[in-house]
Parts: sequence; C-alpha cells; structure tokens
Amino acid sequence: MISIRARVLLPVTALVVLGSVLISVLAFRDAHHEVEEIYDAQLAQGARLLQGVLEQREPGELDWARLYKAFDRAMSRVGEAGIAHPYETRLTFQVWSTSGELLARSAGAPRLAGPPARVGLHDFFENGNEWCGFLLDDPEQGLLIWVGERDDIRQDLIQRIVRHTLWPTLVGVPLMALVIWAMIGWGLKPLQGMARIIRSRHADSFEPLELDPLPPELAPMQAALNRQLILLKGLLERERRFIADAAHELRTPLAILRIHARNAQQADSVEERSEALVFLQQGVQRATRIASQLLTMARLEPDTGETEQQVVDLEALVREELAEFAPLAIQRRVELALAAEGDCRVIGEPDSVAIALQNLLANALNFAPEGSEISVVLQASDEGRVRLQVLDSGPGVEEAELARLFDRFYSQGTSDGAGLGLAIVERVMRRIGGEVRLGNREQGGFRAELCLRTAPAGRGPAGTRAELSAEA
Repeated sequence: MISIRARVLLPVTALVVLGSVLISVLAFRDAHHEVEEIYDAQLAQGARLLQGVLEQREPGELDWARLYKAFDRAMSRVGEAGIAHPYETRLTFQVWSTSGELLARSAGAPRLAGPPARVGLHDFFENGNEWCGFLLDDPEQGLLIWVGERDDIRQDLIQRIVRHTLWPTLVGVPLMALVIWAMIGWGLKPLQGMARIIRSRHADSFEPLELDPLPPELAPMQAALNRQLILLKGLLERERRFIADAAHELRTPLAILRIHARNAQQADSVEERSEALVFLQQGVQRATRIASQLLTMARLEPDTGETEQQVVDLEALVREELAEFAPLAIQRRVELALAAEGDCRVIGEPDSVAIALQNLLANALNFAPEGSEISVVLQASDEGRVRLQVLDSGPGVEEAELARLFDRFYSQGTSDGAGLGLAIVERVMRRIGGEVRLGNREQGGFRAELCLRTAPAGRGPAGTRAELSAEA
C-alpha cells in the first residue's frame, strides 16, 4: 500500500498541474488577446501621429516624395543594434485622397488597388501575406491614412512575449511539488513520532500513550489506541484469570475422581465396583459442568449485571454438593453436617451458587483438622435474605489478614491453594447480587457466610439438581 505522503502528494500535485495548465491556457489566451490589442492600438496611434504630421503642411506645400523617404528611413532602422526594441514591429503606411488617388506609400506596404472599404481595424490577405491595418478618415484634409503591419511578424513577437509569461509556471510547478513533498513530511512528523514511540514500546507494556504536544487530528487516534490497549490488557487479564481459575476449580473434582477410580480398582465385589463407577461418572459430569461454567463466567466478564437468575432451592443444592464432597471428607476424616431453618429458596443462578459453595467447602476441608466437623447452616431472615454459613474448626485467620482474603492469588496458612477460591466466590456473589462475609468464630475456627435474596412467595424452584446438571 502506498504511503500517506504519496497518497496526499499525488492528487495535490495532479490538482496543481491541472490547475496550472488551465490557468496557463487561460492566461495565454488572455495575454495573446491583450498583446493583440496593444499592437492594434499602436496601429491606430501610428495613423494619428501621421495625421498630426500631415496637418502641419500648408495646402499644396507637402512634398510626398520627401515624406516617403523620411518614413522609409525611419522604418529601416527597426531592429538595429543599440536603438532597437525586441518587440518593435515594422510599420507601413499608405495615404489616399478621399477620391481614391494614392498619394504616398512606404516601402514594403501591400499594393492595394484602393483604400479598404471600411474605416478602423481590419485584416486582409495580400500577395501571400496576411496583414493587419488601421484606416483613418481625415475629412478636413481630404485624406485616408492607412497604417499596417504583417500579421506573421506580429504573431511571432506575440508568441515570444507570451512564452516568457509561461516560464514561471513551467519552472514553478516542479518546485512547488518538491515544497509540497517537504511540507507533507513536516506535517506527518507527529504521526511518525507516534509510530516510533509505539514501535519502541515493550510487548508487555499496556500503559496509555501520552504524546504532548499532539495535533488535534491525532488526538482521536491516540484515544482509540489507548482504549484498545485497555481492552487488550483486560482481555489478557481475563485469559490469565481463566487459566488460574480453571486450574483451581478442577483440582478438587479431579482429586475426587482419583478416589472413585481407586475405589473401583480396589472393589471386592461387582456391586462395589459398579457403585464406584457410578460415582466416577457423576464426578466426570461435575468436572465437565465446572469447566462449562468457568467458560461461561469468562465470557461474561467484565460484569454487566445482565444475568439470567431464577428461583433456587438452596437446601437441595447444598445437600447435593455435600454428597459430592462426601468421599473427599471421608478420606480426610472430616464430618459434613447440614442445618436448615425456614424457607431457603433464593434468587440466583444455580450453577454459580454451586461454584461459590464448592469453593467454600474446599477451603474448609483444607483447614479442618482430622476428626472435626464442617457445618453448613441455612437460615432465612425477615429482611428478605437467606444466610448460608460454612463453619469449620480450623485455626482461623488473623484479623489483619481478613481484608486480603478476597485478593486473587493470596493464600493464607497453606501452600495447597492457589489463592483464587474466595476471589471467585466474591465475584460470583457480585454477579448475582449477593454478599459474602468472612470472619472467625468465637469458639474457634472460621466462618464464611453467603447472603442471598429470598425468592418471592408463590414461585417454585428452578428444578431439581439433576435437571440442572443435564442442562449444563
């Protein structure tokens, strides 16, 4: 693709050339006409000067032969070095009486049978040459005075005059193109500077461009580039977050699958093996659902607030999640318990709430000591909220560290986690309009609480968990 400079220069130069040609043609025509008028005026002036000279004679005293020689000698000096002008022409004259008698004629004048038919300017062809003449009628002296010149000589002089007027255009257009080329380059310097700065930036740099001073024409380009940098930075952040979230979310389901696979290998009977394979199949479905939900959450970022929410039977959902975590809890010698009070139907997204609960249970299992209990408590309040609490008997968290638990990649007290679980919970709650609260229990341990909106009366649950799994 051709450069911007060439794209601007070519049409501008073409416009200048065409404009110059058009102007030159018009100037040539007008100049030619005006010079013609000047030479015609010179003929008329010559005729009047001759009339003035003839008026000085007394009647019958004019020596026509002497007049002829005087004018012939004067005209013969045209073109002599030192006293000539390059645009001077050789004028000729003839004088007739009003009766048509030729009284005087200069050398080189056309031999006319009589004076021209009309007074004033006229052109005619005589003896192979075209002539331009002016006929002056002097009734007081009874004379017809004619002054003329050859048209080919006149046109040669006119062409020389006009050609001199075209030289500035012929020389000026190329010079103007060079100046335009240089000025366009000067005008493009800010754009070249912007390109140079962009090329010099590191590939991982997403800092906004801050070019100052900046021409008004480049300000929208800089703003657009900065918006693209922000979008690209957000896209890469979401990609990295998705990879980290996927690794974090799939670790627990894969651990459960490994337990079911080992149970199937170590089964003592066909019934035990079949049961282990059923759990294994359910675990694969659960891992598939988690991966699908992670992809859905990644597509929904950044949060737009436009989520399709429905009525969720929170108690049934918690029971199913506890059943999913039961093999892992048995392996770690931790007991899972559920206590529900009141109507626990809420407004939300079943799979999103499940992801939040899975993260809270996984965190509790990571910190709960052997032989302890993890309790999930559901309680409907009169404020239109349902509280879901996950309580463990672990070491808890120092007060100074509580505010950092929602930070991504921050893991407190264990090296097993990636520091994403609570950050995911916080993001899920923000998306569905809920809240998450963290704190230490007075009797020891840790408390994670989800606050969800109570479903309006008369609306049924969104369906069984099995139906939701099949849809996912």
